[in-house]
Amino acid sequence: MINKLNTNCMIDIKIPSIGESISEVTLLKWTQPEGAWVERDQVIAELESEKATFEVNAEQAGTLQQLAKEGDSLRIGDIVAKIDETAARPAEVPVAEKTDATAAAPATTVPSPAPTTAAIPKATPVASAIIANTQVDVAAIKPTGVHGKIVKQDVLDVLKNPGKKAFEGAELMSRNLRQEKMSNLRKTISRRLVEAKNSTAMLTTFNEVDMTKIMAIRKDYKDKFKELHGVNLGFMSFFAKACAVALSEWPTVNASIDGDQIVYHDYADISIAVSTPRGLTVPVVRNVESLSMADIERKVVELAGKARDSKLTADELQGGTFTITNGGVFGSLMSTPIINIPQSAILGMHKIQDRPMAVNGQVVILPMMYLALSYDHRIIDGRESVGFLVRVKELLENPSWLLIGKDPVKSLLEL
Repeated sequence: MINKLNTNCMIDIKIPSIGESISEVTLLKWTQPEGAWVERDQVIAELESEKATFEVNAEQAGTLQQLAKEGDSLRIGDIVAKIDETAARPAEVPVAEKTDATAAAPATTVPSPAPTTAAIPKATPVASAIIANTQVDVAAIKPTGVHGKIVKQDVLDVLKNPGKKAFEGAELMSRNLRQEKMSNLRKTISRRLVEAKNSTAMLTTFNEVDMTKIMAIRKDYKDKFKELHGVNLGFMSFFAKACAVALSEWPTVNASIDGDQIVYHDYADISIAVSTPRGLTVPVVRNVESLSMADIERKVVELAGKARDSKLTADELQGGTFTITNGGVFGSLMSTPIINIPQSAILGMHKIQDRPMAVNGQVVILPMMYLALSYDHRIIDGRESVGFLVRVKELLENPSWLLIGKDPVKSLLEL
Protein backbone atom coordinates (compact mmCIF):
# COMPACT_ATOMS: atom_id res chain seq x y z
CA MET A 1 0.00 0.00 0.00
CA ILE A 2 1.36 3.44 -0.89
CA ASN A 3 1.66 5.61 2.20
CA LYS A 4 -0.20 8.90 2.10
CA LEU A 5 -0.26 12.10 4.09
CA ASN A 6 -3.13 14.50 3.57
CA THR A 7 -1.80 18.05 3.95
CA ASN A 8 -3.49 21.12 2.48
CA CYS A 9 -5.69 18.82 0.38
CA MET A 10 -2.61 17.38 -1.35
CA ILE A 11 -1.96 13.65 -1.01
CA ASP A 12 1.67 12.60 -0.84
CA ILE A 13 2.51 9.47 -2.82
CA LYS A 14 5.54 7.82 -1.26
CA ILE A 15 7.87 5.07 -2.47
CA PRO A 16 6.47 1.90 -0.88
CA SER A 17 8.47 -0.76 0.92
CA ILE A 18 9.00 -3.58 -1.56
CA GLY A 19 11.29 -5.93 0.33
CA GLU A 20 13.45 -6.06 3.43
CA SER A 21 16.74 -5.86 1.52
CA ILE A 22 15.69 -3.09 -0.91
CA SER A 23 16.39 0.50 0.18
CA GLU A 24 16.64 2.27 -3.17
CA VAL A 25 14.72 2.23 -6.46
CA THR A 26 14.89 4.00 -9.81
CA LEU A 27 11.97 5.88 -11.35
CA LEU A 28 11.72 4.14 -14.72
CA LYS A 29 8.98 6.23 -16.25
CA TRP A 30 5.85 8.24 -15.58
CA THR A 31 2.81 6.60 -17.13
CA GLN A 32 0.78 9.81 -16.71
CA PRO A 33 2.04 13.32 -17.59
CA GLU A 34 2.46 16.25 -15.21
CA GLY A 35 -0.86 17.89 -14.39
CA ALA A 36 -2.91 14.99 -15.77
CA TRP A 37 -6.16 13.94 -14.15
CA VAL A 38 -5.77 10.45 -12.65
CA GLU A 39 -8.33 8.10 -11.17
CA ARG A 40 -7.97 6.31 -7.88
CA ASP A 41 -5.76 3.17 -8.21
CA GLN A 42 -4.62 4.22 -11.69
CA VAL A 43 -0.97 3.45 -12.41
CA ILE A 44 1.00 6.69 -12.48
CA ALA A 45 4.62 5.47 -12.54
CA GLU A 46 6.89 2.45 -12.80
CA LEU A 47 9.79 1.82 -10.40
CA GLU A 48 12.73 -0.51 -10.81
CA SER A 49 14.49 -2.14 -7.86
CA GLU A 50 17.54 -4.35 -7.98
CA LYS A 51 15.25 -7.35 -8.42
CA ALA A 52 12.20 -6.36 -10.43
CA THR A 53 9.91 -3.52 -11.50
CA PHE A 54 6.89 -2.25 -9.58
CA GLU A 55 4.00 0.12 -10.17
CA VAL A 56 2.91 3.17 -8.23
CA ASN A 57 -0.84 3.79 -8.03
CA ALA A 58 -2.83 6.93 -7.29
CA GLU A 59 -4.37 6.91 -3.82
CA GLN A 60 -7.20 9.21 -4.84
CA ALA A 61 -8.58 10.81 -7.98
CA GLY A 62 -7.15 14.23 -8.77
CA THR A 63 -4.45 16.05 -10.70
CA LEU A 64 -0.90 14.72 -10.67
CA GLN A 65 2.10 16.73 -9.53
CA GLN A 66 5.41 14.99 -10.27
CA LEU A 67 8.24 15.51 -7.77
CA ALA A 68 10.91 13.36 -9.43
CA LYS A 69 12.32 12.85 -12.90
CA GLU A 70 12.60 9.64 -14.89
CA GLY A 71 15.94 8.00 -14.06
CA ASP A 72 16.12 9.48 -10.55
CA SER A 73 17.25 7.21 -7.71
CA LEU A 74 14.81 7.31 -4.79
CA ARG A 75 14.83 5.81 -1.32
CA ILE A 76 11.96 3.95 0.33
CA GLY A 77 9.62 6.53 1.88
CA ASP A 78 10.60 9.38 -0.44
CA ILE A 79 7.71 11.43 -1.83
CA VAL A 80 7.57 10.84 -5.57
CA ALA A 81 4.35 12.72 -6.36
CA LYS A 82 1.41 14.66 -4.98
CA ILE A 83 -2.23 14.46 -5.98
CA ASP A 84 -4.60 17.39 -5.61
CA GLU A 85 -7.92 15.73 -4.83
CA THR A 86 -9.72 19.09 -4.68
CA ALA A 87 -9.05 19.82 -8.34
CA ALA A 88 -12.06 19.93 -10.64
CA ARG A 89 -12.54 16.94 -12.87
CA PRO A 90 -11.95 17.91 -16.52
CA ALA A 91 -15.11 18.00 -18.62
CA GLU A 92 -13.65 15.53 -21.12
CA VAL A 93 -13.24 12.87 -18.40
CA PRO A 94 -16.62 11.19 -17.75
CA VAL A 95 -17.46 10.46 -14.13
CA ALA A 96 -18.41 6.91 -15.16
CA GLU A 97 -14.74 6.13 -15.78
CA LYS A 98 -14.08 6.41 -12.07
CA THR A 99 -15.71 3.06 -11.46
CA ASP A 100 -13.21 1.36 -13.72
CA ALA A 101 -9.91 3.07 -12.99
CA THR A 102 -7.85 0.10 -14.00
CA ALA A 103 -9.22 0.40 -17.52
CA ALA A 104 -6.95 3.39 -17.96
CA ALA A 105 -3.92 1.28 -17.02
CA PRO A 106 -4.12 -2.20 -18.50
CA ALA A 107 -2.09 -4.85 -16.69
CA THR A 108 -0.70 -6.41 -19.81
CA THR A 109 1.36 -4.95 -22.59
CA VAL A 110 -0.57 -4.56 -25.84
CA PRO A 111 1.63 -5.21 -28.85
CA SER A 112 2.02 -2.41 -31.37
CA PRO A 113 0.03 -2.84 -34.55
CA ALA A 114 1.88 -4.09 -37.59
CA PRO A 115 3.25 -1.37 -39.82
CA THR A 116 0.93 -0.32 -42.62
CA THR A 117 1.66 1.22 -45.98
CA ALA A 118 0.67 4.57 -44.47
CA ALA A 119 3.72 4.31 -42.17
CA ILE A 120 6.15 4.15 -45.12
CA PRO A 121 7.74 7.56 -45.82
CA LYS A 122 6.45 9.38 -48.90
CA ALA A 123 8.67 9.38 -51.99
CA THR A 124 8.80 11.28 -55.26
CA PRO A 125 7.57 9.39 -58.34
CA VAL A 126 11.14 8.83 -59.59
CA ALA A 127 12.33 7.63 -56.17
CA SER A 128 9.31 5.31 -55.89
CA ALA A 129 10.07 3.81 -59.31
CA ILE A 130 13.71 3.13 -58.37
CA ILE A 131 12.64 1.57 -55.08
CA ALA A 132 10.16 -0.71 -56.88
CA ASN A 133 12.72 -1.79 -59.48
CA THR A 134 15.62 -2.39 -57.12
CA GLN A 135 13.68 -3.68 -54.08
CA VAL A 136 15.91 -1.52 -51.90
CA ASP A 137 15.20 -1.61 -48.15
CA VAL A 138 13.12 1.50 -47.48
CA ALA A 139 14.21 1.48 -43.83
CA ALA A 140 17.81 2.07 -44.97
CA ILE A 141 16.89 5.25 -46.85
CA LYS A 142 17.39 8.57 -45.09
CA PRO A 143 14.83 11.06 -46.47
CA THR A 144 16.16 14.54 -47.25
CA GLY A 145 13.20 15.98 -49.12
CA VAL A 146 10.66 18.47 -47.86
CA HIS A 147 8.50 17.14 -45.02
CA GLY A 148 10.56 13.95 -44.84
CA LYS A 149 9.98 12.90 -48.43
CA ILE A 150 12.35 10.43 -50.10
CA VAL A 151 13.93 11.90 -53.22
CA LYS A 152 15.86 10.27 -56.05
CA GLN A 153 19.29 11.04 -54.59
CA ASP A 154 18.35 9.42 -51.26
CA VAL A 155 17.72 6.11 -53.02
CA LEU A 156 20.87 6.42 -55.15
CA ASP A 157 22.94 7.07 -52.03
CA VAL A 158 21.79 3.74 -50.58
CA LEU A 159 22.45 1.93 -53.87
CA LYS A 160 26.00 3.30 -53.91
CA ASN A 161 26.73 1.32 -50.78
CA PRO A 162 25.46 -2.23 -51.42
CA GLY A 163 25.94 -4.52 -48.45
CA LYS A 164 26.84 -1.56 -46.23
CA LYS A 165 24.51 -0.51 -43.47
CA ALA A 166 25.12 1.93 -40.68
CA PHE A 167 24.02 1.35 -37.10
CA GLU A 168 20.54 2.62 -36.35
CA GLY A 169 20.57 6.38 -35.96
CA ALA A 170 24.13 6.69 -37.31
CA GLU A 171 25.72 7.30 -40.68
CA LEU A 172 28.22 5.17 -42.57
CA MET A 173 31.76 5.34 -41.14
CA SER A 174 30.33 6.74 -37.91
CA ARG A 175 32.63 6.90 -34.85
CA ASN A 176 29.94 8.03 -32.44
CA LEU A 177 29.86 6.92 -28.81
CA ARG A 178 26.73 6.71 -26.66
CA GLN A 179 26.36 6.39 -22.91
CA GLU A 180 23.36 5.54 -20.80
CA LYS A 181 22.96 4.90 -17.09
CA MET A 182 23.02 1.25 -16.07
CA SER A 183 19.66 0.23 -14.58
CA ASN A 184 19.37 -1.10 -11.03
CA LEU A 185 18.39 -4.49 -12.42
CA ARG A 186 21.43 -4.62 -14.72
CA LYS A 187 23.71 -3.50 -11.88
CA THR A 188 22.33 -6.26 -9.69
CA ILE A 189 22.79 -8.86 -12.44
CA SER A 190 26.40 -7.71 -12.89
CA ARG A 191 27.13 -7.79 -9.16
CA ARG A 192 25.60 -11.22 -8.64
CA LEU A 193 27.37 -12.78 -11.63
CA VAL A 194 30.76 -11.49 -10.48
CA GLU A 195 29.97 -12.60 -6.93
CA ALA A 196 29.06 -16.07 -8.17
CA LYS A 197 32.33 -16.36 -10.10
CA ASN A 198 34.42 -15.08 -7.19
CA SER A 199 32.71 -16.81 -4.27
CA THR A 200 32.10 -20.32 -5.62
CA ALA A 201 34.35 -23.10 -6.88
CA MET A 202 32.36 -23.38 -10.09
CA LEU A 203 32.82 -26.21 -12.55
CA THR A 204 30.66 -27.37 -15.47
CA THR A 205 29.97 -30.93 -16.59
CA PHE A 206 28.30 -31.80 -19.90
CA ASN A 207 26.14 -34.53 -21.36
CA GLU A 208 23.66 -34.90 -24.20
CA VAL A 209 20.12 -36.18 -24.39
CA ASP A 210 18.15 -37.81 -27.20
CA MET A 211 14.91 -35.84 -27.44
CA THR A 212 13.14 -38.35 -29.73
CA LYS A 213 10.61 -39.66 -27.20
CA ILE A 214 9.74 -36.29 -25.71
CA MET A 215 9.20 -34.82 -29.17
CA ALA A 216 7.00 -37.78 -30.08
CA ILE A 217 4.91 -37.31 -26.92
CA ARG A 218 4.44 -33.63 -27.68
CA LYS A 219 3.43 -34.40 -31.26
CA ASP A 220 0.90 -37.08 -30.24
CA TYR A 221 -0.65 -35.34 -27.25
CA LYS A 222 -0.16 -31.59 -27.65
CA ASP A 223 -3.67 -30.94 -29.01
CA LYS A 224 -5.43 -33.03 -26.37
CA PHE A 225 -3.23 -31.55 -23.64
CA LYS A 226 -4.10 -28.01 -24.75
CA GLU A 227 -7.80 -28.89 -24.95
CA LEU A 228 -7.93 -30.37 -21.44
CA HIS A 229 -5.52 -28.09 -19.59
CA GLY A 230 -5.68 -24.83 -21.54
CA VAL A 231 -1.91 -24.60 -21.91
CA ASN A 232 0.67 -25.84 -24.39
CA LEU A 233 2.81 -28.88 -23.63
CA GLY A 234 6.34 -27.52 -23.74
CA PHE A 235 9.78 -28.89 -22.98
CA MET A 236 10.16 -27.09 -19.64
CA SER A 237 7.71 -29.31 -17.77
CA PHE A 238 9.69 -32.42 -18.76
CA PHE A 239 12.98 -30.85 -17.69
CA ALA A 240 11.60 -29.42 -14.45
CA LYS A 241 10.01 -32.74 -13.51
CA ALA A 242 13.20 -34.69 -14.36
CA CYS A 243 15.27 -32.27 -12.29
CA ALA A 244 12.88 -32.57 -9.33
CA VAL A 245 13.27 -36.36 -9.35
CA ALA A 246 17.06 -36.13 -9.69
CA LEU A 247 17.30 -33.49 -6.96
CA SER A 248 15.52 -35.80 -4.53
CA GLU A 249 18.12 -38.48 -5.26
CA TRP A 250 21.15 -36.16 -5.19
CA PRO A 251 20.35 -33.78 -2.29
CA THR A 252 23.67 -31.89 -2.35
CA VAL A 253 22.78 -30.52 -5.80
CA ASN A 254 19.66 -29.06 -4.15
CA ALA A 255 21.58 -27.66 -1.16
CA SER A 256 23.22 -24.33 -0.35
CA ILE A 257 25.96 -23.05 1.93
CA ASP A 258 25.11 -20.82 4.91
CA GLY A 259 28.31 -19.93 6.75
CA ASP A 260 29.78 -23.23 7.89
CA GLN A 261 26.45 -25.03 7.47
CA ILE A 262 25.06 -26.94 4.48
CA VAL A 263 21.33 -26.33 4.11
CA TYR A 264 19.45 -29.21 2.47
CA HIS A 265 16.02 -28.64 0.96
CA ASP A 266 13.44 -31.44 1.00
CA TYR A 267 11.54 -29.81 -1.84
CA ALA A 268 12.33 -28.54 -5.34
CA ASP A 269 11.75 -24.81 -5.81
CA ILE A 270 13.10 -24.40 -9.32
CA SER A 271 14.03 -20.98 -10.69
CA ILE A 272 13.36 -20.56 -14.41
CA ALA A 273 15.58 -18.01 -16.15
CA VAL A 274 13.52 -15.60 -18.27
CA SER A 275 15.03 -12.99 -20.59
CA THR A 276 13.23 -9.63 -20.64
CA PRO A 277 14.01 -6.31 -22.36
CA ARG A 278 15.36 -5.00 -19.04
CA GLY A 279 17.54 -8.02 -18.28
CA LEU A 280 17.49 -11.57 -16.95
CA THR A 281 15.06 -12.54 -14.19
CA VAL A 282 14.65 -15.89 -12.46
CA PRO A 283 11.13 -16.37 -11.05
CA VAL A 284 10.56 -19.48 -8.95
CA VAL A 285 8.20 -22.40 -9.55
CA ARG A 286 7.64 -23.79 -6.06
CA ASN A 287 7.31 -27.45 -5.07
CA VAL A 288 7.83 -28.78 -8.57
CA GLU A 289 8.01 -32.30 -7.16
CA SER A 290 4.33 -31.97 -6.14
CA LEU A 291 3.03 -30.39 -9.36
CA SER A 292 1.57 -32.08 -12.43
CA MET A 293 2.94 -31.41 -15.90
CA ALA A 294 0.00 -29.08 -16.59
CA ASP A 295 0.57 -27.25 -13.29
CA ILE A 296 4.21 -26.64 -14.21
CA GLU A 297 3.36 -25.41 -17.71
CA ARG A 298 0.70 -23.04 -16.37
CA LYS A 299 3.06 -21.63 -13.75
CA VAL A 300 5.90 -21.16 -16.23
CA VAL A 301 3.60 -19.30 -18.63
CA GLU A 302 2.26 -17.16 -15.78
CA LEU A 303 5.70 -16.22 -14.46
CA ALA A 304 7.17 -15.62 -17.92
CA GLY A 305 4.26 -13.30 -18.74
CA LYS A 306 4.71 -11.40 -15.50
CA ALA A 307 8.45 -11.10 -16.16
CA ARG A 308 7.90 -9.63 -19.62
CA ASP A 309 5.27 -7.22 -18.28
CA SER A 310 7.38 -6.31 -15.21
CA LYS A 311 4.69 -7.61 -12.85
CA LEU A 312 6.77 -10.05 -10.78
CA THR A 313 6.63 -9.65 -7.01
CA ALA A 314 9.67 -9.91 -4.74
CA ASP A 315 8.33 -13.20 -3.34
CA GLU A 316 8.19 -14.73 -6.83
CA LEU A 317 11.89 -13.99 -7.32
CA GLN A 318 13.23 -15.34 -4.03
CA GLY A 319 13.93 -18.72 -2.49
CA GLY A 320 14.76 -21.02 -5.41
CA THR A 321 16.86 -24.11 -4.69
CA PHE A 322 17.97 -24.89 -8.26
CA THR A 323 17.84 -23.08 -11.62
CA ILE A 324 17.11 -24.07 -15.21
CA THR A 325 18.11 -21.79 -18.07
CA ASN A 326 17.33 -22.38 -21.74
CA GLY A 327 19.83 -20.82 -24.12
CA GLY A 328 18.41 -22.99 -26.89
CA VAL A 329 15.59 -20.54 -27.54
CA PHE A 330 18.25 -18.12 -28.83
CA GLY A 331 20.06 -20.79 -30.84
CA SER A 332 22.84 -21.63 -28.35
CA LEU A 333 24.31 -25.08 -29.00
CA MET A 334 26.43 -25.22 -25.83
CA SER A 335 27.27 -22.89 -22.94
CA THR A 336 28.51 -22.82 -19.35
CA PRO A 337 25.76 -21.18 -17.25
CA ILE A 338 26.73 -19.27 -14.09
CA ILE A 339 25.32 -20.42 -10.74
CA ASN A 340 22.42 -18.38 -9.36
CA ILE A 341 23.77 -17.84 -5.84
CA PRO A 342 23.11 -18.85 -3.07
CA GLN A 343 22.08 -21.95 -5.01
CA SER A 344 24.74 -24.54 -5.77
CA ALA A 345 23.85 -25.69 -9.28
CA ILE A 346 22.21 -24.64 -12.53
CA LEU A 347 21.15 -26.71 -15.55
CA GLY A 348 21.61 -25.28 -19.03
CA MET A 349 19.32 -26.44 -21.84
CA HIS A 350 20.35 -25.84 -25.43
CA LYS A 351 19.23 -26.03 -29.04
CA ILE A 352 17.85 -29.34 -30.33
CA GLN A 353 19.85 -30.28 -33.40
CA ASP A 354 19.82 -33.34 -35.64
CA ARG A 355 23.17 -35.12 -35.37
CA PRO A 356 24.54 -38.47 -36.55
CA MET A 357 24.68 -40.88 -33.61
CA ALA A 358 25.87 -44.49 -33.35
CA VAL A 359 23.00 -46.77 -32.28
CA ASN A 360 23.55 -50.52 -32.17
CA GLY A 361 26.45 -50.20 -34.60
CA GLN A 362 24.42 -48.11 -37.05
CA VAL A 363 24.63 -44.39 -37.75
CA VAL A 364 21.24 -42.74 -37.29
CA ILE A 365 20.16 -39.10 -37.24
CA LEU A 366 18.67 -38.13 -33.88
CA PRO A 367 17.40 -34.86 -32.37
CA MET A 368 20.06 -34.23 -29.72
CA MET A 369 20.44 -31.56 -27.05
CA TYR A 370 23.58 -30.78 -25.10
CA LEU A 371 23.04 -30.35 -21.34
CA ALA A 372 25.37 -28.38 -19.08
CA LEU A 373 25.40 -28.52 -15.28
CA SER A 374 27.43 -25.81 -13.55
CA TYR A 375 27.93 -26.56 -9.87
CA ASP A 376 29.72 -25.39 -6.74
CA HIS A 377 32.54 -27.86 -6.15
CA ARG A 378 32.73 -26.81 -2.50
CA ILE A 379 29.76 -29.01 -1.64
CA ILE A 380 29.09 -30.97 -4.85
CA ASP A 381 31.71 -33.52 -5.89
CA GLY A 382 32.20 -34.96 -9.36
CA ARG A 383 30.26 -38.09 -8.46
CA GLU A 384 27.19 -36.09 -7.45
CA SER A 385 27.30 -33.68 -10.39
CA VAL A 386 27.82 -36.35 -13.04
CA GLY A 387 25.35 -38.71 -11.36
CA PHE A 388 22.71 -35.99 -11.24
CA LEU A 389 23.15 -35.09 -14.92
CA VAL A 390 23.13 -38.73 -16.03
CA ARG A 391 19.92 -39.24 -14.06
CA VAL A 392 18.29 -36.23 -15.76
CA LYS A 393 19.35 -37.61 -19.15
CA GLU A 394 17.94 -41.05 -18.26
CA LEU A 395 14.58 -39.62 -17.24
CA LEU A 396 14.30 -37.40 -20.32
CA GLU A 397 15.10 -40.24 -22.69
CA ASN A 398 12.51 -42.41 -20.91
CA PRO A 399 9.67 -40.00 -20.03
CA SER A 400 7.44 -42.75 -18.63
CA TRP A 401 9.98 -43.14 -15.82
CA LEU A 402 8.92 -39.72 -14.53
CA LEU A 403 5.78 -41.39 -13.14
CA ILE A 404 7.61 -43.46 -10.51
CA GLY A 405 11.25 -42.62 -11.09
CA LYS A 406 12.25 -45.88 -12.75
CA ASP A 407 11.43 -48.36 -15.51
CA PRO A 408 7.74 -49.31 -15.05
CA VAL A 409 8.39 -52.82 -16.39
CA LYS A 410 11.20 -53.45 -13.90
CA SER A 411 8.97 -52.05 -11.17
CA LEU A 412 6.16 -54.41 -12.21
CA LEU A 413 8.56 -57.35 -12.14
CA GLU A 414 10.10 -56.10 -8.86
CA LEU A 415 13.54 -56.11 -10.43
